[in-house]
Amino acid sequence: MDILTILAAAAPSIQSPAEIWQHIVTDFSNIGTPAALSAFIQVLMIDVVLAGDNAIVVGALAAGLPPEQRKKVIAIGVIAALVLRVGFALVVTWLLGIVGLVFAGGLLLLWVAWKMYRELHHAPAGELSQGSPEIEGDEHSGVRPAKSFASAAISVAVADVSMSIDNVLGVAGAARDHPGILIVGLVVAVAMMGLAANFIARYIERYRWIAWVGLAVIVYVAIKMIYEGWTDPALGIVSLF
Repeated sequence: MDILTILAAAAPSIQSPAEIWQHIVTDFSNIGTPAALSAFIQVLMIDVVLAGDNAIVVGALAAGLPPEQRKKVIAIGVIAALVLRVGFALVVTWLLGIVGLVFAGGLLLLWVAWKMYRELHHAPAGELSQGSPEIEGDEHSGVRPAKSFASAAISVAVADVSMSIDNVLGVAGAARDHPGILIVGLVVAVAMMGLAANFIARYIERYRWIAWVGLAVIVYVAIKMIYEGWTDPALGIVSLF
């Protein structure tokens, strides 16, 4: 079963792989329009920044463990992030059809933005993680390292759930009116986490402006989701009154 078939089965509003492909073709044939190009750029920035952030947190949590355990925890973190992003991607269309969830997703993204803002101001040394050698760019995460394999694995799993939800909701919020871009964005999110997260983490640490641009995009998408999640006549909070 290919990814288009899976997405078609999981998303009630998209009936078949052919329809998914048609959405992708339609959106990317109009990628030069301001709305489609803006949505695509927002999706890419969210994917890049949150994939890098995920890798940084996983590396920092595992930093206090012996090398073999550290490698296992990092592997668990990457695999879990992949699985969770796929899982949340499969139900995102259904989730965004729940009244009030777009509004709640916007609030969640604002909280993500606040966390990112704090992390961009490097925390002082001391009890905080000095990073894992396997992940470049996690030396100033502001995260306390776990003290045992079990606590590291649990902390990584919790972090992965949170950041996977953030990533999927962020992409969906940025591209709600462009289903083709939304689908491609979710596929790119999974690919980046699996193939390029460490590479991205290294460059986010080296070129801090990338993270600041990503933070601005996340704040914009969050505010947009909160506004639409409140005012939308069908799915907004106002529809409850």
